[in-house]
Amino acid sequence: MVQSEWQRRIARAEELSAQYSFAAEILRFYVAIARFQEEFYAELETSSAEANGVAPDSEPFARALPPELTVRFGTFLSVVEQNGPRPLQEAARELRGAGRNSHLQLLTAFWNGSDPGALQPGPGDFFPRAFLQPYAASTRTSANMLWNGPTPYLCPFCKRKPGLGVLRPVGEGGQRSLVCSFCLAEWEFRRIVCPGCGEENHAKLPVCTAEELKHVRVEACDSCRTYIKTVDLTKSGRAEPIVDEMASIPLDLWAQKQGYTKLQFNLMQF
Repeated sequence: MVQSEWQRRIARAEELSAQYSFAAEILRFYVAIARFQEEFYAELETSSAEANGVAPDSEPFARALPPELTVRFGTFLSVVEQNGPRPLQEAARELRGAGRNSHLQLLTAFWNGSDPGALQPGPGDFFPRAFLQPYAASTRTSANMLWNGPTPYLCPFCKRKPGLGVLRPVGEGGQRSLVCSFCLAEWEFRRIVCPGCGEENHAKLPVCTAEELKHVRVEACDSCRTYIKTVDLTKSGRAEPIVDEMASIPLDLWAQKQGYTKLQFNLMQF
């Protein structure tokens, strides 16, 4: 049976949570979130198929967020209350009591890219990002969006920052891509270039790996002092980039001790 991308991530997270104790708690929580996301995405794809006769929107990420999405937000809050770390459990309970209008305001602000709480890791980013990610992915796929322009530093579809890099086997080497932190789109990107500031001097782009996950590496920049992690599929074909990036917590700790700031923290706020 062919697994969906969500199922592959869930299986990989369960595998790594049993293998790496330092990432077990985060990955178990991610499994619960990913299961909700998988179900939500399937519902959205069904709705999209039923509306197949409607003309596609040329700028789907510019349209208003449908208010009816808030109906599913309560279920998502329950998932967090039952499975999340204590601070997120408490935040989920507070959000539940805030009411549907407040939920719509939170989600709309994030969708429009105007939520100041999304600038820093924490509940203000986690709740709208995790809940809306399946909607963003469905919006991109249902619109059949393709990219043929110059290599962008932001996602060519939803205009968010990349969350990680991927090296995929091509010939004798690997082709680098970036993966969007929100809609999960992937686009090709030059290997020796900082996705934060465009620095191209190899001497200013240090790379670090950790013994625990040798196929994941920090790619830092001494010009803008940011870093991104890249999952090298030429070294581990079993890896699921989004999950393996989350699991490689020792690399984040190393980078932050060196004074680098992550270009975009991941869904689990690391």
